[in-house]
Amino acid sequence: MKKLAILITAVIFASCSSDLESLNENIKDPLAVPGESLFTGAQKSLVDQVVDLNVNNNNTKLWAQYLQETTYTDESNYDQVTRTIPEKHWSVLYKDVLKDLDEAKRVISETTYLTAELEELKPNKLTIIEILNVYTYSILVETFGDVPYSEALDINNLLPKYDDGETIYKDLIGRLTAAISALDVNTGSFGSADRIYGGDVAQWKKFAASLKLRMGILLSDKDAAFAKSTVESAVATGVFTSNADNASYTYLGSDPNTNPIHDNLVLSGRKDFVAATTIIDVMNALDDPRRPLYFTPTEDGTYKGGNIGETSSYTTYSHVSAQVEEATFPGIILDYAEVRFLLAEARARLFEVGGTPKEHYDAAITASILDWGGTATEAADYLAQPNVDYDLSILASTATTPWKEVIGTQKWIALYNRGLEAWTSIRLLDYPAMAVPTDAVSGFPNRYTYPIIEQSLNGANYGTASAAIGGDEAETKLFWDLN
Repeated sequence: MKKLAILITAVIFASCSSDLESLNENIKDPLAVPGESLFTGAQKSLVDQVVDLNVNNNNTKLWAQYLQETTYTDESNYDQVTRTIPEKHWSVLYKDVLKDLDEAKRVISETTYLTAELEELKPNKLTIIEILNVYTYSILVETFGDVPYSEALDINNLLPKYDDGETIYKDLIGRLTAAISALDVNTGSFGSADRIYGGDVAQWKKFAASLKLRMGILLSDKDAAFAKSTVESAVATGVFTSNADNASYTYLGSDPNTNPIHDNLVLSGRKDFVAATTIIDVMNALDDPRRPLYFTPTEDGTYKGGNIGETSSYTTYSHVSAQVEEATFPGIILDYAEVRFLLAEARARLFEVGGTPKEHYDAAITASILDWGGTATEAADYLAQPNVDYDLSILASTATTPWKEVIGTQKWIALYNRGLEAWTSIRLLDYPAMAVPTDAVSGFPNRYTYPIIEQSLNGANYGTASAAIGGDEAETKLFWDLN
């Protein structure tokens, strides 16, 4: 009888132990995440970071002097340290974008899909992941200079070396060329998991070619021959041809899937930004028809911008327009207007891409006005102004390279709400000139400084990279920024 009791007790204990262990199981979170879901998450993290204007995440709309802070003016005065903005930018792009794309690639590669039709989508999915990898790394190089690349994303290597920025950039262009060739436009891809193009492979091919055009142009002053061949091959492949091609992320109407600008300006209830005097003054002088599309008028019906680096009363100056604040306002990472400006730059540099600088310039401005909600008549009237007309503006310019001033200024206006790319364009073309902030802590930032955590945890490699680029300073010009 005693043995029977012991046996019963052991069985009960084992049963209870099993039940207790099951209580520790997380039955809400999946044990494995589909690669497609990882791709969608990485895509959103990428676009959020690019379009955001939260001063903790992205300061480039302040540096491009589209906006001015109302109360806390550190970031308008080029302070990168107080809020450790470089660390946030670095972390999002490496951890939330590149690492998730890397995992999406691994999962999709290892997945055997249920049907032959689903299985044949795999190559295009992997190639689109590759294109977004290239885009993300290009931002890192354009922002910091030398960055971890060949040893990045390896969880077993906590101290990755930094690779040379120019070497990375040219390798990325090679990867992009291969990806363009690998895409099969007769087959689908991610479908609704792709929030930019809905899985349309032909659109991804145009995007990749347009990105290649942009990257080629960036190298024009550094390696003109390489830039020329890159740009001409990109155009031959087929770049954007209308606003319908815009790489536009689709946001939803409710949090947390709204455009982050809506979160920053509406859901937060905060009033942190007004229009900046730099862009307002230029647009006022040109009687630009996009003013009411970009900004709200003040009480007297005029458009006014806050002085750069100074506190600015929210009630005194213009604000971001209602359409930009919309929850579903699309997140743009590359558009047709920018492509036509890039083609204007290419022709001004005598690259063989067809057309004339003026033709591309006019098409770019027209595309921008139409895309923002203006009319063809407004675009034609705007282009007819002597201080907008390409040929007359070139003649009136006193710049050493007049086309850089003319194209650079209008491209900057068109890139409103796209701070990262506007900042890059300003650094490349040196136009328009930015106002000096009232309490600037540095000269105009030519780069993000490296994250402080890199100095602490990866000090030796950080030191080598810092020395290689000429010093870890905001004013240090990157390899492609020579003028």
